[in-house]
This record gives sequence, C-alpha cells and structure tokens, in this order.
Amino acid sequence: MSDISSTPAGFDQPADPMPVGLDAVVPFQVDALDARGRAVLLGDALDAILSRHAYPEPVARLLGEMAVLTVLLGSSLKFEGKFIVQAQTDGPVSLLVVDFVTPGAVRGYARFDAEEVAAAEAAGKALPEDLLGHGTLALTVDQGAHMQRYQGIVQLDGASLEEIARNYFRQSEQIPTEVRLAVGRLSTRAADGSVAQSWRAGGIVAQFLPEAPERMRHADLHPGDAPDGAEIHELEDDDAWAEVKALLATIDDDELIDEGVGVHRLLFRLFHERGVRVYDPQAIGERCTCSREKVAAVLESLSDADKAEAGTDGTITITCEFCSTAYTFRTED
Repeated sequence: MSDISSTPAGFDQPADPMPVGLDAVVPFQVDALDARGRAVLLGDALDAILSRHAYPEPVARLLGEMAVLTVLLGSSLKFEGKFIVQAQTDGPVSLLVVDFVTPGAVRGYARFDAEEVAAAEAAGKALPEDLLGHGTLALTVDQGAHMQRYQGIVQLDGASLEEIARNYFRQSEQIPTEVRLAVGRLSTRAADGSVAQSWRAGGIVAQFLPEAPERMRHADLHPGDAPDGAEIHELEDDDAWAEVKALLATIDDDELIDEGVGVHRLLFRLFHERGVRVYDPQAIGERCTCSREKVAAVLESLSDADKAEAGTDGTITITCEFCSTAYTFRTED
C-alpha cells in the first residue's frame, strides 16, 4: 500500500517508484472524499480474447468494454468464486458473456449477426449502445456448488455500459457509483515497416462510501418504481461525491488506455490535491476454464440420439466458444 500525494508544481509523476503496467487492477481510496474504487489497464489478456475470434471492430470494442467492467467488479470479490456478466439482447450483438474467476482469470465471447453489424456500421450506428439494443444484463456471483448464487438483472434500454453499471449500483446496491470505460487499438511499427495492432482497454470505478450513511442520500422514489404522474424528489449530491464525479468526467478515453499514463499516474492526475491511497495491484490474465474432462461430462449427459446427430464419420468435435479449443471424441467412446 502506498500514498500518492501532491508534489511541487511542474511535476506530474506519482510518488510510487514502481508504476503498474498492463493487466493489473489497482484498488484505491481517497479518504478526503470518502471514495474508494479500482482502476485497470488491460493489454495482453484482452488482446488474446479479442484477437482469437477476429470480431468486427465495433463488436470487439463492445466486448472489450464488457471485459473491463467485469474485471473491475469481479476483482472486488472477497472469496473464491466466479463473477459472470451476460447480456442477451435484440440488437446486432445478441449475446455477450464475460467470466471472471478469482483471483484474476478472465475470458469472454460475443455472438452477433455479421450482416446486421455491417449494416449498423454503414448507417453510422455502431456505438456499443446501438449494438446492444434492448434486452437484459445479468450480473451473477457464483461461490461454488455448495453456495447459493446471487444474481442482479438490469434492463438494457439503449444506454451505454457505463450508464447501465451506474443504474445497477443505484438500484440494486444503493451505492452511488461512477464508471468510466474505454477501448482502443495500439499500432506498433516493426523494423521492416510492418504495422502490428493490439487491443488495449482501461477503466475506473469509484464509489461513495461515507462513514455517515445519511450522507449517501437518494431520491425518495426511483423513477422506475413511481406511478404515472408522481413527483420525483431528486436530491443533490453530497459535495464530496460531486467532486469525485466531476474529476472522473475530466478523463479522456486516451488516458484510460495509454500505457504511458498508466494506472498510478492517472490516479495521481485525478486526486493528487486530495491525496490518494493505492493498494497492491492484482494481476489479471486470460484463461479459459474448459477442459477435455468437462466437455466429456457434457457429452455423457446427452441422449444416444443427440450424440448420433452431433457425430460425423464416427467422431464428435466440440469447440469452446470462449477459447476456440476443439475437443474430438470417437462416438463409440
């Protein structure tokens, strides 16, 4: 744990001499503003997820945002388990799934209609919220076979993932929450003149958690629960939380995905006047949980008719949708 405090004018470097690189989540706390949160910059882990399937760029960006959001929320779990974020929609991207397995494994995939995505791009309507359309976003906490699952569901109504996450915490957790997400491509020129591209994504989530609960004020009715014509009494934000939101609003997308900025420097830029405390980073890696044994168990549960239908020339091949690994079995086995 270390403190990143203010420095003399003209300096824009955090006091921590060991800045955090790619694929690591950094928890932080701003005591003066009663705020805490997490920030992350994903590199190779995200690039492995997105490059494996050769998604169209708008789909890759959407899945990248979902991966960042899942990592930010899943890495806060205090127990061994899995955090799953899944979107089912009527949009060009009909399904998004990202799994986070503690302490730091992430995987994800998207299902989409290529023609609808191409049409959306041609019409200039390929933002993440355009591709999602309407549907539901389910956030599931799975603590294992002997524990009950917890699931929260949020309606997808054309809003961005950032706004959906804010709504989830406001409605389900009753915690004022601010989220920023960004995805982009990094181009690197080799000595032979060729250009290689890799995906980068960054994000930050901050929450207002004052010691006095009455400072965490809410409207007396959520608009979605109010009868038609009812008057909604919206309350002004606490000054400290208003400052946090204003600071996060100053972040450019480029800052969130720039390795030259990094998580520590970004936090310093945001909160150096107030002082920010950062905690040990948590490494993140792309890792699929599929295995030959798990796939075999699924096949064993099928009826003989289903097995016969799935088989071709005496073999059955199952391909993992997450990592694209193909598992082949003889039907007679």
